[in-house]
Amino acid sequence: MCGIVGIIGVKDASNKVAMALQAIQHRGQDSAGIGAKKGNHFRYYKDIGLVHNIFNEKELKRLEGRCAIGHVRYPTIGGNSKEDAQPFYSRWPGIIMAHNGNITNFEEIKEHLLSQSIFLSSKCDIEPVLYILSNEIIRDNIKRVYSFKDVVKGLKETYKIVKGAYSLVGIMSIDGKDTMFAARDPYGIRPAVWGKKGDSYIVCSESVCLDVLDFDYMGSIKPGHVVFFREGEDPVEFEIEKKGFAPCIFEYIYFARPDSKINDHCVYEKRMELGRLLADEFKERKRGIDFDIVVPIPDTSRPSAITFSEETGKPIREGFIKNRYSGRTFIMPTQGDRASALRLKLNPIKAEIKDKSVMLIDDSIVRGNTVKRIVEVLKGKGAREIHLAIYSPPVINPCYYGIDMSTHEELIAYKVLKEMGYKFNGDSIRLDKKLLTKLEEKLAEKFGLNSLTYLSTERLNLLLENNRCAACFDGDYPVNVDEKSRRCIVFDRLSSRD
Repeated sequence: MCGIVGIIGVKDASNKVAMALQAIQHRGQDSAGIGAKKGNHFRYYKDIGLVHNIFNEKELKRLEGRCAIGHVRYPTIGGNSKEDAQPFYSRWPGIIMAHNGNITNFEEIKEHLLSQSIFLSSKCDIEPVLYILSNEIIRDNIKRVYSFKDVVKGLKETYKIVKGAYSLVGIMSIDGKDTMFAARDPYGIRPAVWGKKGDSYIVCSESVCLDVLDFDYMGSIKPGHVVFFREGEDPVEFEIEKKGFAPCIFEYIYFARPDSKINDHCVYEKRMELGRLLADEFKERKRGIDFDIVVPIPDTSRPSAITFSEETGKPIREGFIKNRYSGRTFIMPTQGDRASALRLKLNPIKAEIKDKSVMLIDDSIVRGNTVKRIVEVLKGKGAREIHLAIYSPPVINPCYYGIDMSTHEELIAYKVLKEMGYKFNGDSIRLDKKLLTKLEEKLAEKFGLNSLTYLSTERLNLLLENNRCAACFDGDYPVNVDEKSRRCIVFDRLSSRD
């Protein structure tokens, strides 16, 4: 998972991109980069670290031009190196490009390029996509000026080769004019929104970028479509290849900022709704369990905890203080990093915890690190009982589309199901309510909880009326990932964590 920004039609566009990238720094903390175009010159700079540590006045001044793109990275293919940071540049026909998502047939594309004697300089999956697009644009058509028709044709051929979940943003010269383009995969799994201010345009992963730069929200890029933007001109849109609409449900559950708008939905409102659905689930399946207070695990779960508290009639309290200078543990590269950061991240307020039955609310349980640590500290502060309610179903299937949980073996729910003797039929796992209850009981015992309640997939489906990708919960993958590609993705992630 990463974050992208593109801006065209403003003075010193790279400065504005740097500001917007800081608004979506939560989407990637490993590296960042910005590329700009002025006349016939492209310049870019990228490095390891956070945006404000990489880009100083000197670097931004060098990135001249009225159009620029930027990227923050949390790798799900490739490693944490400067070479893997985005954006990437192709000299012919002259494109600088970045993406958010995962190209699932990355190794296949590498082999395709090698057969044409095209070599890569990184392990980042957008680099081969850029080279394929560049080749398709200039194929049988070597000239200095390219049209919308040429680029759309190139994208259509690229989409035939590239598989996965992605949102792209790029800058090039089309018809002799600086042009920014943005495109989404055929299912719209990864988000991309756009906005307008006067004669200028912005494209980004989340609408918070528009807010910090005072752009008007205009909507989302449609699945399987490309939109071209030029300063002072109306956007031009083409359909490349649309197959459906399956936006990632994990964006609403955890990844996106609550004050963002993606796919024309307010993330905060969706999390409030998830809290209501969780309260319904709890009341239906956990009769007889009582608790004194509702405590959100900061920060993502706060909106859901508010509505859960309202629906159950129990007061909500701040049970933890979060260290504002601690990064998001889920997107840290290794298990050791995540465990160490958790000790810094959350500290309980003893006055709220001691001698009370606490109902914790959290977004998900992936590896189980946060739950283990929280139960330990709450018991140390004298909690009488500790209950946990999760406003998503158990994560029991890997994500191959850009969330860093691409192996079964790292998923705590999968491991416990295996310990329970569950017989797996292929890679996809689905839970009925009877098995869900047994899993909750086993996990509660493992974590030292008095009870654990998950949101069922049936109730989760009410959130977006089945228009979503929730393969990590239900095993329904909108984009097929063949066995060879799965093995390559798993090997890549395991290798990068060593």
